[in-house]
Amino acid sequence: MCGCQAGGPRDRRDGFPAAGPGDVPDRRLTVPASLPPRRYLDHPATSWPKPECVLAAMEHAIRAVGAAPGRGAYREGLAADAIRSAARSAAARMLGSDPQRVALPAGATLGLNMAIHGLVEPGWHVIATAADHNATLRPLHWLSSRGVIELDVVPCDGSGFVDPGDVERAWRPTTRLIVFSHASNVTGRLQDAVGLVAVARQRGAMSILDAAQTAGVVPIDCGPCGADVVVAPGHKWLQGPAGSGVLWMREGLDPRPLLQGGTGTASDTLAMPETFCDRMEAGTPDLAALAGFGAAIGWVEERTLSLLTAHSRTLAAACRAGLAEIRGVRLLTPPDNDGPPIVGFTVEDYDPSLVAALLEQLGGVRARAGFHCAARIHEHLGTTAGGTVRVGFGPHNTPDDAAAVIDTVATITAG
Repeated sequence: MCGCQAGGPRDRRDGFPAAGPGDVPDRRLTVPASLPPRRYLDHPATSWPKPECVLAAMEHAIRAVGAAPGRGAYREGLAADAIRSAARSAAARMLGSDPQRVALPAGATLGLNMAIHGLVEPGWHVIATAADHNATLRPLHWLSSRGVIELDVVPCDGSGFVDPGDVERAWRPTTRLIVFSHASNVTGRLQDAVGLVAVARQRGAMSILDAAQTAGVVPIDCGPCGADVVVAPGHKWLQGPAGSGVLWMREGLDPRPLLQGGTGTASDTLAMPETFCDRMEAGTPDLAALAGFGAAIGWVEERTLSLLTAHSRTLAAACRAGLAEIRGVRLLTPPDNDGPPIVGFTVEDYDPSLVAALLEQLGGVRARAGFHCAARIHEHLGTTAGGTVRVGFGPHNTPDDAAAVIDTVATITAG
């Protein structure tokens, strides 16, 4: 959900300049002439490698179908309709929802903007949390800075956990909405979603759940969850492609469409269609992304969420335990974390961007460093100077990948 930054040369770590061999503070660290084999641990940003069935579904959509859903009654047009319908049904199945309450935005950032700008009314007081991603904080800040809403961002603790009591204490007579991330993308800390939603429900307010770091890791059922809106991307833990996602809203909500235009339905009227999914999906969708998204959910279902998550969490726990033994390493992810398989940490006297560069150069580890598109959490973690280092383990990772992180960080700290 991050963008790029204009200017001079930048790496992919939130705008920090790329670190090279000359930036190593101790010359006893020898940087190899060629990189070790790739060990991809940036799954909280986007998953890789994608399952073969995802790639095959996307290729089929481009090569064999090629049409736009909802635009033609010929064979390929109907095939495109079937691809979109299958993706919608898969997303609804994952959330325990009626497919007609599921829209398929091109990612969670778009879905969250659709929800926030589609529901919020002038004069509302909205509560967000310091553990949230900029995909919610920035649109809310935009509305607040222009006087449309009043916004409070409640604090989190040093692991990223938000106390529902702090939300209660921030409540005002004009509070109409709370927005929160199901888990921190910086530390992996899982929130008390039921408790946070209950605070809103007991007071007649709405709640938006950002499931970017939990869809594909933690079961999410829209009924028991109780949230009024759930948004998730396809390209992270669900193993789908970029440009895919899901937006669910409970029955009875009447959002303004963020985008307005052609839908392939009710084309003889200038008003947007009344059906939720049609109303929220103006424009020609990315058929390949829809095909890959549906295939990805099927891939996760076939292997079962619990088994995939158990594998990844075992690797994350091993990585965390090994890093805990290294002097100078500060762990930000709590032990026995029941959220996404993320390990967030810092290394004393080393800028996180340099640690990430050395992880790649010395161990082949692809990690992320910086602020992770989460503007407010770092003041509570004590990491405002440069952010954190983050690794995340997916279904294709192995114990050797966890060992590579531990061994490389040990080498860095040993100098």
